[in-house]
Amino acid sequence: MFVARRSLPPMNAVRAFEAAARLGSFKDAATELGVTHGAVSQQIRLLEAWLGEPSLFRRSVRRVVLTPAGAALLAEFGPALDRISAAVQQHRERRSDRPAVLLRVNALATFSLRWLLPRMNRFRVEHPDIEVRLTTSNDPVDALPEPFDVVIRGGPDTFHGFASRFLLSERRLPVLSPALLAQLPLVDVADLARHTLLHVMSMPRLWRDWLTEAGQPALEPAASLTFDHFYLTVQAALDGLGVAMGPTALIADDLAAGRLVTPFPRISLPARSYFAYLRRNDPHVAVFCDWLEQQGRRTV
Repeated sequence: MFVARRSLPPMNAVRAFEAAARLGSFKDAATELGVTHGAVSQQIRLLEAWLGEPSLFRRSVRRVVLTPAGAALLAEFGPALDRISAAVQQHRERRSDRPAVLLRVNALATFSLRWLLPRMNRFRVEHPDIEVRLTTSNDPVDALPEPFDVVIRGGPDTFHGFASRFLLSERRLPVLSPALLAQLPLVDVADLARHTLLHVMSMPRLWRDWLTEAGQPALEPAASLTFDHFYLTVQAALDGLGVAMGPTALIADDLAAGRLVTPFPRISLPARSYFAYLRRNDPHVAVFCDWLEQQGRRTV
């Protein structure tokens, strides 16, 4: 059976016309639609041209009034848009009634706190049908006490029964708060001798390796503070307690916002990248990992 192609005007022009006609004002229509007054006028001229109608409105001092042709169109367009709106709402309600698919995710604590959690609300908005249950640990992928759908660790590594996907690359370099830098400027690496260096227990040689790379292997700082997690050293740097060896991927937001600065950006140490290790490769796991990769590209 042959079905004739619908002859439809531009939808943006229809929305602009309906809003202006309902509100009696191009200005109010622009506010409702989140566009400019000029954009509403342009869309209505486009609709008039498409219809071959000289004018759908008569302008008065403060309001606009529909012409007979405009009133006839509004009588049809208004209910049609109401039906579209109702159909969309019903679709959303049907989706909200579906049980969420549960994804069990295990990630490193610092990665979760500094990178994943600040972005998780975006995933919830984009994928309300997927519930992510996040736990943190540093256990090896193949030594976790319970099964997880996605495990985020350093890599690349190979584990029996797991596929892997690259997420983020990383390097490490000194970072500190702008206030501390203003108080104790760092013009040269040797100036670190006036600062407190912030260490993490799991990487006791990190600062020494960087100082060797920077040509100052014998430098002694004014003081040292040691923490048991990377995220604590980063927080201490944010609070102005000293200079931390910042993991670039996990402090990208702080650098972009100016909460942290890098006095020696050209001197850095390589670090293991972040990978997602997948126990099963179903569509919902793929959606989550695709989203992680997309967020990772935006971080760089």
